Amino acid sequence: MSACGVLHVHSCPAALCPHVTWAVARVLGVPIDLSWSAQPAAPGTLRAECEWEGRVGTADRLAGALKGWQPLRFETVELASPGCDGRRFSYTGRLGLFATTISANGDVMVGEDQLRAVLDESGDLRGRLAALVGTPWDQELESYRQAGYLAPVTRVADVV
Repeated sequence: MSACGVLHVHSCPAALCPHVTWAVARVLGVPIDLSWSAQPAAPGTLRAECEWEGRVGTADRLAGALKGWQPLRFETVELASPGCDGRRFSYTGRLGLFATTISANGDVMVGEDQLRAVLDESGDLRGRLAALVGTPWDQELESYRQAGYLAPVTRVADVV
């Protein structure tokens, strides 16, 4: 099954850029040359975007390859494909990895069991629901997203 998606590396120290490029190329299975540009939201860091077409689960593999690098901020999205829901992953060193299923229009989908677990917990319901839909990640990443709207994008097709 094939899918398509995008990887947004929102901020990355220059010394880490080659390692990110190598990790992405390893997951995609093809040599790539990410087009890095300055990230105005975090002076001294760089940003890159990569649109890809490949196997279902590529976003999961990209997130797995990149999570854990503390200074990195990234998001990767895999659009829904026949028989498969979409996926979105957001990562910041402070918050860690957020993973969710997304609908065809990009909305976060919250499952019945996830809602039951939130209702079973005591404490701040609003905060738990916000975390369930990724609000803390959206709040931290929004200024980085805005800063990258006109940046160059690397396109990789027919990933194996």
